[in-house]
Amino acid sequence: MYIFFWSLFLTVIERHGLAAWSDFLTRLFSSFVQNMLTVIPSLYLVDYLRPIFKNASISSVSVRIVMMMMFASVVSMTLVMLIMVNVGWIEYDHHAFVADLLFDTLKTGGFTLIFLLYFLRHHRELNALKSSFEYKLMAENDMIKARMAPHFFFNTLNTLVSLIESNPPKAASLLQHISALFRASFNGAHEISFEEEIALCEHYLAIETSRLADKLEVSWQLPDEDIMYDMVITAFTLQSVLERMLLNVVEMTTETIHVTIKVTWQQHWVAITVDIALPKNTLIINHDLRQHMDFHIQAERLRAYFGQSADIKSKVTRTQAVTTIHYSLYDAGS
Repeated sequence: MYIFFWSLFLTVIERHGLAAWSDFLTRLFSSFVQNMLTVIPSLYLVDYLRPIFKNASISSVSVRIVMMMMFASVVSMTLVMLIMVNVGWIEYDHHAFVADLLFDTLKTGGFTLIFLLYFLRHHRELNALKSSFEYKLMAENDMIKARMAPHFFFNTLNTLVSLIESNPPKAASLLQHISALFRASFNGAHEISFEEEIALCEHYLAIETSRLADKLEVSWQLPDEDIMYDMVITAFTLQSVLERMLLNVVEMTTETIHVTIKVTWQQHWVAITVDIALPKNTLIINHDLRQHMDFHIQAERLRAYFGQSADIKSKVTRTQAVTTIHYSLYDAGS
């Protein structure tokens, strides 16, 4: 259908040089057959060469397709003209044939290039949409992992089972922490008060402390309550950082690990520093920790609520690992 209407369009453009309806129909038929012989074999050839084109650059593929279409146009027009001359529908004119052949070839190459530019733009839009969709899936997946990581879930169940038999009151307390943490996890990524985020972190740390026993010591350095009252943050941002550090440091050693969490709010900027002291034998831990200190997804989630200046950066040395959560926050009461 596309080829037919395209042939009709080209014939209508050239109608002033056609003396009668029979000439018009002859021109339409020849144009339709010529375009069929140009487009369909070329598209099949492009599809056949797709594995080769995948490894080439966009400009190289575009040039090859344009040249292919122009060559197909020369061959198809020559065949159609020869058939029409032999049938007696038209008279052969060498100069007119060469001029028509050159014009048709250039026209085919030009319109092919225009269509390629259109499809390239459409392709880039689809890729951008696909990337955006994949990023959202990754963000949601990362959020789910931050809330209900498999290792955390099963370790918590094992700890709970052992406590039910040995220490029922402690098991009941642990269940309350689990209930509060998992209830909040189903609310998804949203903005919450900083006090709520601290409460979630304390629930998480209480659960992990019951399993890690004396291997974990946490100290908080928080601003005054009246200051914290106006502070907000995206849910599970700080908890994700703590979970990553506990998983890659505390669980990898038998030493007692000290974690310091310092929160400041100065001139509308919030800075949350999580400082974890590394054990003496840090060679393996350092290597693994550097591979897992990327908080890109959490930072993007933070930027969605607090602007592009928000960021999460980490630094690992021989003695400590420091992660800083930094974002702009204007006083809600001002």
